[in-house]
This record gives sequence, structure tokens and C-alpha cells, in this order.
Amino acid sequence: MDLRGKVALVTGAAIRVGRANALALAREGANILVHYGGAEEEAHATADDIRELGVEAEPVQADLTNPDDIDALFEATAVRFGRLDVLVNSAASFLRKPLEDVTVDEWDRVMALNLRAPFLCTQRAAKLMRTVKRFGIETGLIVNIADLSGMFAWMDFSVHGISKAGIIHLTTISARALAPDIRVNCIAPGAVMPGPDQPRNDPAFLQIGERLPVQRVGHQDNVAQTVVFYAMNDFVTGEVLTVDGGEHLLGPYGH
Repeated sequence: MDLRGKVALVTGAAIRVGRANALALAREGANILVHYGGAEEEAHATADDIRELGVEAEPVQADLTNPDDIDALFEATAVRFGRLDVLVNSAASFLRKPLEDVTVDEWDRVMALNLRAPFLCTQRAAKLMRTVKRFGIETGLIVNIADLSGMFAWMDFSVHGISKAGIIHLTTISARALAPDIRVNCIAPGAVMPGPDQPRNDPAFLQIGERLPVQRVGHQDNVAQTVVFYAMNDFVTGEVLTVDGGEHLLGPYGH
């Protein structure tokens, strides 16, 4: 996919990995819908940074736990750009809680944002992507962001891990169901960013990298580069790629 002039919707694009994904696609020439939940100031800053790259950006607020907001998000995409070529499902919560302590309300909130929202976004993206006239082997693209908790039993991230396991299966099911018009792939990052309240040089975060095969932590740009790879390589679909410095080789060590 030549991303120049294409349109990408990135959920959770205001901060962290979502922001990196949005900027990476913009650098390749894509116009970006910058979705945000509550981080309005950061979303507008991200949009400004994208415009400086010479492409268009539109920040759009939506509560992804509300299906009506998801409908409005895709309507805004259609009105603003009239097309959609790439969807990146980045937005997620990261509830840390042992399995026995998770409440029904917490289960519902995590599943609504981490799993139901990407499912609904996939449905709506497919409809919009199929309205675009494409040529040759060109396809639409959906990229889901999971993490290693969807593959291994992280004991303190029980419901989060269950939601991410669902994302991985959503990827493979969608890749079959939407082919050949739309490709669907997944990224499972490892230690690419510290927690929201941790500085990047936090010794506890850096120590994670010391035990990895590559002996260092990663960066959110490592994830964003993989999103671009999926866009560029039109012979990849249904793939789940770990971007984790080899952490998957060790199993759920430390979890």
C-alpha cells in the first residue's frame, strides 16, 4: 500500500503507542483521524504535529465503550475524508487486578473497550473501506494492538489478558471473513513503554530489558514501524507479530 493520500483512523492516538502509530503513518503520507477518549489537549497536539508533516489531521472524540459514539466516529471519518484505508485499534485499558478480585463492572468496562470496541470498529471500517475504489491488489488494512498477556498467563492482569486473547482471535477470524478486500493483522508488543506514571529511565522498567534476549527495552516506535510494515507488505494477513525483544521465548517470566 502506498500510503500517500490514504486515510488512517487510529484509536487512542493522542498519547503513547497510539500517538506513535499515527505519526508513523503520517510520515508515510497518510491523512489521520486522531481518535481520543479524554486526552483532548494531547490529541490536538498530536494533530498539530501530524499537520507539520504536510498531511491532514482531524482530532475526533469518542467514548469507545459506547456503540453510538463508535458510529459517530466513523460517520465523522466519512464526512471529513470520504474514505478509509487503514484502521489501527490502539485504544485500550490496562487493568491490573488478580482474577478473584475482578468485579462484574470491571469485567464489563475492560471488555467493552478492549474487545467489543475493536470488533465494532472492524465492522464499521469494513463497510467504509469497501466503498473505496481500489486498483489491482490494493486492499484495506486493519491492525489490532494486543500484547503478550493475550498469549501467556499474566496472573495480575487476568481480565486484561482475556481481552487481549480475544483480540488475537478477532484478528484471525476477521482476516478470513474480510478477505480478499481487507487484510487484518495484529501486533503483540512487549516492554516498549513504561507505565503511564513511570519515566522512561525508571530502573524497574529498564531492568525488564536486561533479561530479554536483546538485553534492552524497546520503544513505541518499534510498534509503529510494524504498523507501517503491515501497510507496505500486501501479502501478509492474519498475522500476529510479537514486537518484544524476544520476551515470548521466555514465557510469562516475572508475571
